Amino acid sequence: MAVYCVGDIQGCQSELLALLDNVRFDPASDRLWLVGDLVNRGPQSVDVLRFVKSLGDSAVTVLGNHDIHLLAAWNGAAQLKTADTLQQVLEAPDNEELLEWLRRRPLLHHDAELGYVMLHAGLLPAWTLDDAIVCAREAEAALAGERFPALMENLYGDEPSTWSPELQGWDRLRFIINAFTRMRYCDSKGRLLLDYKGAPGSQPPGYLPWFEVPQRAALPGGLTLVSGHWSTLGFHEQEGLVTLDTGCLWGGQLTAVRLDGPRQRFSLPCKGSMTPGPG
Repeated sequence: MAVYCVGDIQGCQSELLALLDNVRFDPASDRLWLVGDLVNRGPQSVDVLRFVKSLGDSAVTVLGNHDIHLLAAWNGAAQLKTADTLQQVLEAPDNEELLEWLRRRPLLHHDAELGYVMLHAGLLPAWTLDDAIVCAREAEAALAGERFPALMENLYGDEPSTWSPELQGWDRLRFIINAFTRMRYCDSKGRLLLDYKGAPGSQPPGYLPWFEVPQRAALPGGLTLVSGHWSTLGFHEQEGLVTLDTGCLWGGQLTAVRLDGPRQRFSLPCKGSMTPGPG
């Protein structure tokens, strides 16, 4: 069995199918991991949702910020932006089925045997893996449960920016979801800095990529994080981390890595349909 993990798709269904054909993905025997942001800005968001959902247990996807934005718009808690291409999903005849499925996707997927943890944006420097799993399950329960409409109404905002186990209510859930789906930079103490999206090296003073924060909590030995979200970072590998958003939407590439056995990278050039910028 092969396990492939694919970076941010954002509605680029044609490129996804071409990449899976390139690696000869077989849903009967292989497994597909997706780092989130299945939808938005690209032309085929509804097709991506239908396809991934149709794979059943052969695919696992975590939620990204664009997926969350779609859920908020569906709930009437967010207005679509000019560049959004989510109306096709909201008007689809099967939209309720698709979005009920989407809101029950996890924020974190951990396979101890394979040795990987998948999330969309990154792992908050203050969190151990156990902390992250507990926080993910807490937010997932709110997304999937009766509090979903109220959560969407109270979701948007950059505060609080500092984690405390004492956080409660909507502040706590907002922070958890922001950390999992929006984080790129933090300060040296691990405070979320959500206002800058550029590539490392271009950031303002005091802004550190989340994975460079001093005294970041260590992962258990041998585990590797795999994430997306950061197209201006692109493909990045270091000990314990692989990032996969290579800007397909912006005319870059759609990238997959094979996770079982020695890691292999596969990339496919994409047509792109947006002005270059952060994903």
